[in-house]
Amino acid sequence: MQEAQVSTFRRLHDSGTFVMPNPWDVGTARVLAQLGFKALATTSAGFAWTLGRPDGHGTLDEALAHFRAVAAAVDVPVNADFEGGYAVEPEDVAANVRLAVSTGIAGISIEDSTGDGEQPLHDFELAVDRVRAARQAIEESGTRVVLTARSEGFVVGRPDIEETVRRLRAYAEAGADCLYAPRIGTREQVATIVDAVAPKPVNLLINAPFITVAEAAALGVRRISVGGTLARAAWAGFLDAATEIAQAGTFTRFTSLPDVDARLRAE
Repeated sequence: MQEAQVSTFRRLHDSGTFVMPNPWDVGTARVLAQLGFKALATTSAGFAWTLGRPDGHGTLDEALAHFRAVAAAVDVPVNADFEGGYAVEPEDVAANVRLAVSTGIAGISIEDSTGDGEQPLHDFELAVDRVRAARQAIEESGTRVVLTARSEGFVVGRPDIEETVRRLRAYAEAGADCLYAPRIGTREQVATIVDAVAPKPVNLLINAPFITVAEAAALGVRRISVGGTLARAAWAGFLDAATEIAQAGTFTRFTSLPDVDARLRAE
């Protein structure tokens, strides 16, 4: 099954624009697939919140189990948010990527953030070597899993478009199939990145209503994801209802609610 999903996922990157929303558990994955999305992506943030933790506080084993569960639950390709590969050194990233691609996923992303506020991005050469190591691990696995390389400058307080472009170009040369700069937020930035790494495809994160799918497609974006934003939207509804109960003792938000059982039985 993985071979077919990888082939499908690769074809999706060849032309046009597709939306790859981010479920945070098996139930949300099944419903999104039901709605007709052609591919899905895990979200490290959304998954971490189900465990009662902030983003970035999970373990490798938890991530691998999550990938395996989501990939097995749906009949569409799943891209895995592998954060920083749960390692720093390239050889360790490679070892972990080999474990991840054995879970049935069709794609995997590796980012260049460190989690260190003083030095939030890996040094340029190390970051490139990490992407190269991930590429080599995938080649050795024989899976052809799609490798997405992420540059996190706009996430970690280093919103430098020139440095982001420099890194993404280098990651493309190191073997990344798709390039991704989360949290860019203007059409000009999107167009700059698409042009800089062409003909390789670009993933655009849309976590605010600054652009539509049609507008992103017109700029040449190949793939769109939403990160943890669907999960945050669900949390917003939960927090509003729970806060009303706690503070007012009323239940006005318990109206027009979906029949979740019916959704899941529809499979």
